[in-house]
Amino acid sequence: MSIANWCVLTACFLPLVTVSFAKASLGRVSGKNGGYDNHHPRNWEAKLTGWPQRAIAAQKNGFEALPLFIAGIVLAQQAQVEQGRIDGLAIAFIILRCLYVAAYLMDKATLRSLIWFGGVGVSVALFTLI
Repeated sequence: MSIANWCVLTACFLPLVTVSFAKASLGRVSGKNGGYDNHHPRNWEAKLTGWPQRAIAAQKNGFEALPLFIAGIVLAQQAQVEQGRIDGLAIAFIILRCLYVAAYLMDKATLRSLIWFGGVGVSVALFTLI
């Protein structure tokens, strides 16, 4: 399996890791007392504030970023673009997504937006290789 394919798998799991931060932050608190409530997870999300709320938002954005990235990888590989170029862009995307999550959790809105544009740019760059 290519590095880019591993990056696709990583990108798919990154939102799950991101939301686990929010869930773990209240993991020892019962659902009745504001902790994670697996019976009503959407209600629990709506009550969050601060960085746990931002972790939920970062998770949602992570899922939103997946289609463009995955399509770029798949189409570049189908077009038989040099795998090293695809791998490099895929690694860059994962690094940017990790930085994006960190910026989101730290409430660095401007930096987060700049990193987001970088991630979209990497995904678009995959299409320009075709």
